[in-house]
Parts: sequence; C-alpha cells; structure tokens
Amino acid sequence: MTGLRNKNFIKIILSKAPVILLFISVLNDYDFNYLSLKYFSFNFSYILIFYYSLKKSESLGYTYIFIAGLFNDVVTGTPIGLSSLIYLILCVAASYLRNITLRPSLLKDCIFFLVTILIINSLLFLSLNFIFNYELSYFDQIINITFTFLFYFLFSNLFDFFESHFVRNNNAG
Repeated sequence: MTGLRNKNFIKIILSKAPVILLFISVLNDYDFNYLSLKYFSFNFSYILIFYYSLKKSESLGYTYIFIAGLFNDVVTGTPIGLSSLIYLILCVAASYLRNITLRPSLLKDCIFFLVTILIINSLLFLSLNFIFNYELSYFDQIINITFTFLFYFLFSNLFDFFESHFVRNNNAG
C-alpha cells in the first residue's frame, strides 16, 4: 500500500514538474555576476512557457502562467501585470504555431521562438522605457535574447527527454 501511495505521489510530482519549474524560475532572478560572467543572461521562463505551451498545452495552465508573471514582477520590481501580459502573449504565439503546424520540427519552432521573443522583448522594452521610464540597456537586451534563443535548443531536447523517459514511463506503470 505504501508503494502505491509513493507511485501516486511521484506521478503527481512529475505531472506538475513544469509548473514547479516555472515558479522556481520566476522566484529566482538569474544573476551570474558572482560567477564572473558579466555578459551572460537568459530567460528560462520564456523557454519553459513556450515549449510547454507548444508541445504539452495541458501541462501549464494560463492561470499558473499569469500568477507566475505576477510573482516575477514582484521579484524583479517591474510594474505589476507586465510580465503576466508578456507570458500570455508568448502562450498565444505558441498556441498559434501549434495550430498551424502540420509537421513539427525543432528548427521551425526555434525560428518562430526567436521571432516571438524579439516581438515580446520589444514590447517589454517599449513599455518599460517609454511608459514607465525604466532605463534598460540595449546591449543587455541583445545578450539576453541571444542566449535565450540558443538555450531553447538545449532545453527543448532536455524537456523532450524528460517527457519521454520520465513522464510517459511513469504514466504507463
């Protein structure tokens, strides 16, 4: 009986892993200054939201994404609701790509992801810079977009591996 409860607990944790990762990623503001990597930053939450909205839309709910955006705004000090709006635009873009794609491929997904993060970072930059008078560095934004795009390849493969080896195997047993 204990083994059955442990299997159910593990199954629940594995099914909620994307949500747990999302909240961990928004509550931890990635800062690599202590590693002497001055020009290294990426937005893991963009990668996570886009991948799971594209591949496994039932894994992350829009309510969780909206609340995670509110938490991100509190942690980073940006106006409340701005990250939630950006995250939901990212979900809409992924949903659009999922609906128009006949044959999915990682390259097409990555190119669409690049276009999407360019658009949402432009919207974020414009709203923060011109509406809320936040000073943002163009160079830092370019570095963040570049590394976020490049890491999508890595994390997409890691998420595929996780889904195929842990989640599907655990649901079958």
